[in-house]
Amino acid sequence: MSYRTALSEVLTSVIAPSVEVTGTQGKFPRGAVTALGRAGLLGLTVSTEFGGGGRGLPEAVEVVARTARVCPATAAVLQSHYAAVAAIESYGSAWVRGEIAAGRHLASLALAEDGTGEQGVEAQLLVSRSVAARSGDVVALRARKHRVVAAGEADSYVWSSQPLTAPDGLTLWAVPAHAPDLFVPARPGDAGPYGSATSTVFADPVLVPADAMLGGDGGGLDIVLRTVLPWLLELRAAAGAEAFRSLAADGGSVRRPADSLAPS
Repeated sequence: MSYRTALSEVLTSVIAPSVEVTGTQGKFPRGAVTALGRAGLLGLTVSTEFGGGGRGLPEAVEVVARTARVCPATAAVLQSHYAAVAAIESYGSAWVRGEIAAGRHLASLALAEDGTGEQGVEAQLLVSRSVAARSGDVVALRARKHRVVAAGEADSYVWSSQPLTAPDGLTLWAVPAHAPDLFVPARPGDAGPYGSATSTVFADPVLVPADAMLGGDGGGLDIVLRTVLPWLLELRAAAGAEAFRSLAADGGSVRRPADSLAPS
């Protein structure tokens, strides 16, 4: 079965019937995520070597755009997931890549922070006040990450911090959502489509193994600029275009699920 056919089936049988609950009650679309995983769409961009679909950004854009026509919240979750997977695919562990390919792992981005000024969401991804301190094989990360999609719902976060020892740049980490001392408020924030569980994630600190680093120490800025941000901008543009088309089709009426398309 092609990914287009698989997506059509999930949109028709799972996402469309539950969009009212997601959009009105703000309930995270867990059933949609599970169905997307089973259909191979969470692993769409993972290498075939690990059981994924082996597809790239154009196919991910198509999936997000078609999903946004039906459910903006689910589209926002896919935006953050695919952008995070782009980094994981290049620098993550074989086990995580296999879990994503198998549809059992939802990833998200935890990059934007307080105190990074008014430059806009994209600029906020390039600066980090998150502190990383290593002790043996363990790294302690302290931060308050904002606009995290699927906060408390994802299985891992691509997380940015200041470098451990490098003089400048960022360092990226794969932070498991089950790691002790990660805290997500019970009520999601106002950013992001209603139902996307976009909120703040606190770490004070969260402990991760040193080998959770994605790429080299200080090399995260290059990864964000060359990989994460291009994916995020393309995916967000696709979702945003569909949201505007939906508004036009509805005669310009404003619906809460399409109020915001903030990615992380």
